This record gives sequence, C-alpha cells and structure tokens, in this order.
Amino acid sequence: MVIEKGGESIFMEIGKRIVTLREKKDWTTNRLANACGLSQSFLRAVELGEKGISVESLSLVCDALGVSLRDFFDEPGGEETPEDKLIRRVRELTARQKGSLLQFLDAMAGGKSPK
Repeated sequence: MVIEKGGESIFMEIGKRIVTLREKKDWTTNRLANACGLSQSFLRAVELGEKGISVESLSLVCDALGVSLRDFFDEPGGEETPEDKLIRRVRELTARQKGSLLQFLDAMAGGKSPK
C-alpha cells in the first residue's frame, strides 16, 4: 500500500525532498550515501520514489544533510520563526564557532549557564 498526498505517493515526496536538500549542499547521491552509510543504489531508488525509507535510515540522511527530521517534514517555503532561523544558523557553524558562540551567550547571560 502506497500512501498518496495530493495525487503523489509519499515515497515520491520524500525522495524529492532528499534531492532538494542534497542539491542545496551541492552534493552528489554518492557523497550523501557515503556520509550517511547507505548504499548509493538504495538512496537513488528512494530519491526516485521507487523505494520507501525507514525512519532510522531517514534520520541518518537528515543527520548527514544537517537537518532535523522535523525540518525535513516542514513544508518548504513555510514561515521560519526566529528560533528556527537561529537553530538553522547554529547547525551551519563549525565546532570552533559553536564554542565561541556558547562563550558569547554565557557572557551575555552574566556568566550563568543554564542547568
């Protein structure tokens, strides 16, 4: 049984979303497959809507692409809250930049870090 949404299978929608996010990073299918530990042939079949993907495997794909499962399923073009924008921008930082940001935020909070 294939679930449909707006005349298109959910497999197709998930595949298209993966392609969109992958291309946004300028990655090939092979690079994404290597980054998330899935085979290139399986990932390509998912992108084409030929195969479904488990939540566990989709989570690996999302981690490799730097998006949460929640963000993956958010409607593209939806209104982004300030918190969403902040979280998205923090995810784009290097580990060193994240450390500097944390020091800055601690200083802004008067040296008090949350418990």
